[in-house]
Amino acid sequence: MTKEDKELELLKAKRLLEMKKNISQRQRSEESKPKDSQVKTPSPREIVVKQLGYRGLEVLEEAEAQFPEETRIVIAKLAELIQVGEIAEIIDGGKLLTLFRSLGIRVRVQTSINIEQDGKLVSWSDKLKGTRNAESQETHTDENP
Repeated sequence: MTKEDKELELLKAKRLLEMKKNISQRQRSEESKPKDSQVKTPSPREIVVKQLGYRGLEVLEEAEAQFPEETRIVIAKLAELIQVGEIAEIIDGGKLLTLFRSLGIRVRVQTSINIEQDGKLVSWSDKLKGTRNAESQETHTDENP
């Protein structure tokens, strides 16, 4: 064999090796693609939960507990509107509660009103109880001179 033949064979061998590497890389990437396509698509509830803001999840959970069938339908429609781009803003608890109520679904949510008294947050009911107790004590002291 001549020197040129040896160089040609060497180049062919290098090229063949490169082609084998490329083929194996393609096969690996094709094998990983089906795994990527099997990635779980989010459920309608997951789509809606990602869009919820302050106290939104709390209202949604209350609705699911009180009206499971109706809430499932609302969630499906909300998810569809979010995916299409009709709803882009964050849905807070107040907006979600308003939506349910406008649909005739009266979701009951535990609420409390807190006020500040002497640098502490006190519930409104405790404040009223304290006021009543103070008034009743005043009347008792007025009656017992």
